Amino acid sequence: MSSTYIAMQTHAANYLSERRHLGFALRSPGYSINSFARYVDALNLQGPLTLKIMADWARQDKSHSKNPETWARRLKSLRSFIRYLQQFESRTEVPDDSVFGRVGQRLTPHIYSDQEIIDLLSAARCLGPFPGMRGATYETLFGLLASTGIRISEAVHLLDVEVDLNVGMLTIRETKFAKSRHVPLHPSTVDALKQYWALRNLYIEVTNETPFFVGTRGRRLGQQLSLRQVNRIFVSLRDKLG
Repeated sequence: MSSTYIAMQTHAANYLSERRHLGFALRSPGYSINSFARYVDALNLQGPLTLKIMADWARQDKSHSKNPETWARRLKSLRSFIRYLQQFESRTEVPDDSVFGRVGQRLTPHIYSDQEIIDLLSAARCLGPFPGMRGATYETLFGLLASTGIRISEAVHLLDVEVDLNVGMLTIRETKFAKSRHVPLHPSTVDALKQYWALRNLYIEVTNETPFFVGTRGRRLGQQLSLRQVNRIFVSLRDKLG
């Protein structure tokens, strides 16, 4: 270890700055790395980082989870940062799957057939209350996802100014590598978006910062859709359809 001690929070800031300069957003990992750095600095550590220190931090998540898989995910989020730290202290230990076990693998994605998509959109269209725009909102949102392949997070973050219905083009900003990209739209998708846009505008006041897809009731009326709410609606419709 260098004779001049460098605070772990300084290492974290330097690491995140370097990675973000390369185009990595690191939102969730950045939160974990900064949390870990504050934890280590509070220990007044004398010596190299050990697996025990990392494991102790991983167990102290805000939800007080007792699930080893949750701890393993937290630990995994540090791995690249810990490797970065080895250049300053060669005795730094790097966590692997032996600490809490392997993080569960993602399920194989289900590829929806044309008929399944039609059924999903039909079910979304029937969402009440009536009259209202809730059904149209989710039918149009799920239809856009199916026709373009954009991510759900990209769809709900779209602003009106990023949906050009005259030329049939979406502008997706701040993508994975902090770049923007354009997504062309099929004429039938443009027509569906125009119908939703016209209906939506009967219920809300529109500005350049208006989200294209908006909440439909109560305090969420006119506000950006919540990813959690969209997921809840999707799961509900999927389970209903079987």
